[in-house]
Amino acid sequence: MTEQETLAQYSWKYDGDWSKIAEAIRREEVPGNVMIKDQYLTIYDEAYPDRLRRLRYPPWVLFYRGNLELLKTSAATIVGSRRMTWYGNASTELSASILCEHFTLVSGLAKGVDSIVHRTAIGKGKATIGVIGCGLNVRYPRENEYLYRRMEQEQLVLSEYPSNTGVKRHHFPWRNRILAALGDCVIVTQASLKSGTMITVNEAITLGKEIWCFPYPFEDETGAGCNLLISQGANIVYDRKLLEEMRPLKSIT
Repeated sequence: MTEQETLAQYSWKYDGDWSKIAEAIRREEVPGNVMIKDQYLTIYDEAYPDRLRRLRYPPWVLFYRGNLELLKTSAATIVGSRRMTWYGNASTELSASILCEHFTLVSGLAKGVDSIVHRTAIGKGKATIGVIGCGLNVRYPRENEYLYRRMEQEQLVLSEYPSNTGVKRHHFPWRNRILAALGDCVIVTQASLKSGTMITVNEAITLGKEIWCFPYPFEDETGAGCNLLISQGANIVYDRKLLEEMRPLKSIT
């Protein structure tokens, strides 16, 4: 059994739990022999993106459906709230419609901002990657079934959790580190102070990524996270020209 196959077996046995897989590697645990139908990429593969290797906890295995070649393209991560305001919705549509002309758009295939990002890219015939927090055959949220089907066929859906791994709350903040790593930059269109988006941003800052945020009115709780990030040094999106002038980094590894 190859190193890649061994990792995939560990991942299946431990539902993608990073720490348990690491312990299995340390103990040189005898792997199982489950037939894994999903395609996957491991940290031992040459095609594994260097952007993910730079994480403190790079995913051991990425299960995927769709076009893996999109991992070789320059990308912009757009994140934000699941509960959208009119302003947040408009900011997300604007960002996605402009940035998809030069970047593959990365988001989390959840409600709110994520859905708008993926729909906008697909609607313009552009590339997008969704990183989910459950198994590839688990549709969450159900309302995004159409997006899942379109992206599995024409785009790319990634998960470090094997099929049949259900939805667990702690999967999503853990998933956010992958969102942060895949983008050349991170754009935040709406975030409260306690938003999971802040986890994505903190990881992106650790990785040296540029952060861009839309500003919100004074004491508007729906965008207080954006304003806090701006006060801490994030770039402010005050003009659409700033988005139009963004270009991919020279190195996309």
